[in-house]
Amino acid sequence: MSNIIQSIKRIAPPNLWQKASQLRYAMVRAGQYPLATFHPWRRESIYHLGNFRNTHQGERCFIIGNGPSLKNTDLSLLRNEVTFGLNRVYLLFPELGFSTTYFVSVNTLVIEQCISDLLTFDMPKFFSWRSRHTIDKETWQSIGDNKPIFLHTTYTGPKFASDVRGRVWEGATVTYVALQLAYYMGFTQVFLIGVDHSFTSQGKPNTTVISQGDDQDHFHAGYFGKGFRWQLPDLETSEKAYRMADLSFRNAGRQVYDATVDGKLNVFPKVDYSSLF
Repeated sequence: MSNIIQSIKRIAPPNLWQKASQLRYAMVRAGQYPLATFHPWRRESIYHLGNFRNTHQGERCFIIGNGPSLKNTDLSLLRNEVTFGLNRVYLLFPELGFSTTYFVSVNTLVIEQCISDLLTFDMPKFFSWRSRHTIDKETWQSIGDNKPIFLHTTYTGPKFASDVRGRVWEGATVTYVALQLAYYMGFTQVFLIGVDHSFTSQGKPNTTVISQGDDQDHFHAGYFGKGFRWQLPDLETSEKAYRMADLSFRNAGRQVYDATVDGKLNVFPKVDYSSLF
């Protein structure tokens, strides 16, 4: 292979390789193509992401947060709806008798500690590119068509990605990543449920802590149960992200609604969950 490359270089126009390299990295710096694009797993993910573009035009979907309010929400009504499940939403699946349509997790701590569970899901799964190290090559080959799709998510650089094949800002919450995926897929209406936007846990935002007991901030006591490592919420950054999502959807003639029961988020128009069915 190296001999072939050397032969091409000898017959190529002067500076072609240098110019191609400069263009590539200029696009990387501009956020159009992340450096990770050149890894075969990312190239495969970008290809698969293209198959989801505008596949749900004119439809509605539900993004299921994981707040305690889910215990007061009749989730059986979602059986025939398009849904996005986040992080440890799968703890609900046995009780519901069905799973979500899509699954999203970009928090490295969650993926590291739950990877054996996450890889068993049959639905399309979207993971952060950072989490790839949790899957070795042997496992990657063994899971066949059930591979996760990697997103190039970042902590910094606020933006709303209308095309999730490029860089996607996390906005301090996986819910924001799901909103960007929903936009890319073409949904006209997006309803948030379980996005309580309220936590009893206190401390510096984004600090990694180890849970000391039952989880009071999610729908299940074992969600981030004793011994689980997780990061304290950053509600201020999340609100900034949500406002960007609200503006992006409205500018496109679409809408995000908040159907969370007694939720504390005040960015999106509120609707009564039960009235949607």
